[in-house]
Amino acid sequence: MKRSASVVLAVSATTLVAACGGSAESTSQYGEPQAGGTLRYALSQAPTCSDPAQGGTNQTIYVSRQVVDSLTDQDPETGEITPWLAESWEVSSDATQFTFVLKDGVTFSDGTPVDAEAVKATFDSVVNVLGAPKAQLGASYLSGYAGTTVVDPLTARVQFDAPNAQFLQATSTPQLGLLAKATTDKPAEERCLGDNIGSGPFVYESYQQDKAITLKKRSGYAWGSGVFSHDGEAYLDAIEFTIVPESGVRTGSLASDQLDAISDALPQDAPQIEASGGRVLTTSNPGTPFGFTPNITRPVLGDVEVRRALIPALNRQELVDTVLGPDFLPATGTLASKTPQYVKLDDVTYDPDRSRDILDAAGWVPGADGIREKDGRRLSFSVTFSAVFAGNQAILELVQQQLADVGVELVLDLVSTPEALARQASGDFDSTYGNSTRADGDILRTSYALDGRNNNRRGPIPELDDVLARQLSTTDPAERKEILADAQQLVSSNGLLIPTIELSQAIGAGPRVHDLEFEASARLQFFDTWVG
Repeated sequence: MKRSASVVLAVSATTLVAACGGSAESTSQYGEPQAGGTLRYALSQAPTCSDPAQGGTNQTIYVSRQVVDSLTDQDPETGEITPWLAESWEVSSDATQFTFVLKDGVTFSDGTPVDAEAVKATFDSVVNVLGAPKAQLGASYLSGYAGTTVVDPLTARVQFDAPNAQFLQATSTPQLGLLAKATTDKPAEERCLGDNIGSGPFVYESYQQDKAITLKKRSGYAWGSGVFSHDGEAYLDAIEFTIVPESGVRTGSLASDQLDAISDALPQDAPQIEASGGRVLTTSNPGTPFGFTPNITRPVLGDVEVRRALIPALNRQELVDTVLGPDFLPATGTLASKTPQYVKLDDVTYDPDRSRDILDAAGWVPGADGIREKDGRRLSFSVTFSAVFAGNQAILELVQQQLADVGVELVLDLVSTPEALARQASGDFDSTYGNSTRADGDILRTSYALDGRNNNRRGPIPELDDVLARQLSTTDPAERKEILADAQQLVSSNGLLIPTIELSQAIGAGPRVHDLEFEASARLQFFDTWVG
């Protein structure tokens, strides 16, 4: 069943009111969708790699998602997992085996079949060829992967050596999208050069890293997700992506009809976009909100009381009101509010007096310049971040002021996105600043578990380790939500994430662009987009 285009951008009614500055479009307002034409789109940052399995940033996924289909899809309104390349599936009662029956007649863009062998090759390559250093998200989704059995040409059984209930949702992500053998046989570095072969509605025509990317329509595409709004091929003939880091240049180019749509439209850009007949479309990201991830092997942030004191020191509403505007939300927990298993946490509340009390009790005494000290050490740490989101630096400058008010010195360490990722992987940081997007609470495990990315470089925390493991063992949604509620609180009470704001995607769209759609993880899906 295909959903009406008029409800594509809707999330829940409450979220739409609170977080969406744009609104879903009505096809009748602009007439019937028209096939043809090229969409000119400006990314705010260069993609990190053309390979969907190795991509993690929004700007990367905006491109790579269009060339790869997944076994399943996720409805952005309900969170329900729906068929895509797999027409059906079965999950064993202990969540260790997942059997997928594929649609017949689907092909990759090189003409080879999308079959059970392709499922096996794709997942094997994520684990055995790319591994966690190159495919951080995909490898974490396949944690405990024991292999894929080809039952018959259209049936694949994926097996794990321990329960892995999150895996079904993971099969809807681009990181586990199916790729042809010609791609999975290549080493990691060669898979970033723009010749990846998927079964998606678009294919790479040209790829110039840090400059421009062109996708063209896949002729004969006929196996779209049930979440899409129409059948058959994509409407657009091509999408031309350019990299334009400067917000003012992106907005000016959109207003002067040199571009059709742009990423990261800031609040101050909206009047110029709207004056030219365009609009800003927004939706909140699920997953973990933006925040500080402390490296607890470092002396200052190794003190759990310091980490706990940082949480009430932040005035998150001021961050939103001063820097971002009404299309963004202050973080209220360790998951963003659009995540299906989200719960609001009482301790993620602005209370600077409580912050001071915690630091006083921990022996951190204000020094002559107001920055606290203990045993001859200043209460000072750095945050490593990149401009992957346009508002990062302004937010952190305001956070710097808020922390100074309670006696904490924050040093800003702005680096390129590749360097930020490398520093995080190597552990060379006091804290990092960022978010992770996924429409499932298992993002806490992939980010903070000992056998996940363990971004905190932490040792065992038995209670937290237990709940992160237990949520993988139940396929009952209500029971799993209760377990993940405990996980959210434990991440907070151990100071593993100091949240700031929830990320929203804010897309500037020109007057001739229609049906720009957000998928469940708040990334763009261009299949239903058309130009008038």
